[in-house]
Amino acid sequence: MSAEPFDEHTVTALVADATAALSLHNAQPWTFRYLRGMGVLRLYADLERTLPRTGPEKRGPHPGCGAAPLNLRVADAAAGLAPEVRLLPDPADAEFLAEAHLRGTAPAEALAPLRSAIHRRHSSRHPFHDEGIPAVVQERLYDAARTECAEFLFPGAWHVLSILERVRDAEDWEALDAGRRGETEQWTHAESSGTGGAPDGIPAGAFGPDRRGTTVPVRDSAVRRPMPGRAWASFEKNPYIALLGTARDGSADWPRAGQAREQVWLRATAAGLVASVTSQPLEWSGLRWAARDPLSAMAHMQMVLGLGYGPERHPPAPAVVRSARHRLKQDVSKSAPCRKAWRESRPWDTIPSTASRQSAPLRARRRGVVA
Repeated sequence: MSAEPFDEHTVTALVADATAALSLHNAQPWTFRYLRGMGVLRLYADLERTLPRTGPEKRGPHPGCGAAPLNLRVADAAAGLAPEVRLLPDPADAEFLAEAHLRGTAPAEALAPLRSAIHRRHSSRHPFHDEGIPAVVQERLYDAARTECAEFLFPGAWHVLSILERVRDAEDWEALDAGRRGETEQWTHAESSGTGGAPDGIPAGAFGPDRRGTTVPVRDSAVRRPMPGRAWASFEKNPYIALLGTARDGSADWPRAGQAREQVWLRATAAGLVASVTSQPLEWSGLRWAARDPLSAMAHMQMVLGLGYGPERHPPAPAVVRSARHRLKQDVSKSAPCRKAWRESRPWDTIPSTASRQSAPLRARRRGVVA
């Protein structure tokens, strides 16, 4: 059944919110395609922007590509829309990760208030204050994960220390693995570009200070590369570490975990918290099992987050600058062409960066041309 198409500005704004989602090293491994005649927005994995060495068992792009549909649901709810979102709609196409049927008006939805947190959410690489997280806030985060069929918990003190030890192990292993180290260096830039434009990935200005001490729940994007002039800082001795997991560990669970993480993070941002990703041990098959508490009800750990109140609360800076490669392909036909035909023709539009999106029109380009 065809739907009344949404205008280009509306779809562009929805995709801009969706692509503000968290992805490993800010690689943004996604492509959006809008089927105008059907009112359907589809999400595909961009395999050129994945990290196959860092994401074992092909889990890498799924959490990030699961987070993007959650942001889309939030943006739709804030706009009064009622989308029907399906994850992994075609098991035969591993790159086809989600689709959203954009429908008309809907009553106020619980996700709508999170719209203002989408572009304030960022990964903090600075020390947090030694300040507890109120129980009422923790309960909101539990509920956010449950809403997405995931589990969320704050582990006990001994488990936190065990996880931090596994983080150190993962960093040591990465330092010895040239392939993984190369992927990290590709997407994290220890030197300023000097061109005035933000590179894809994580710029040097977002690395945060170097670390004093060994029990630090923050990923060091420098990967032991020298950065002259980089400041040092002492991090909290008793960090708040949170775990997010699922009952199973199949391909359908990974994007679901990504949606849960994004909703937890948005609700944390709305509550004045900042967060960092500390999931390095989960990227190694040999460490992932060791990071789990055998007495915990959480069957499969999918993410490790550091949470707290930090100096970036007012304002959040320096946030990672997202690139202009938020891709939107548009199809004006009444029915969706087959995947093969789309790959052969491959028209696509580039959504400009946040700074220029309002003034610059969508420019049709051939896939592979750098925007």
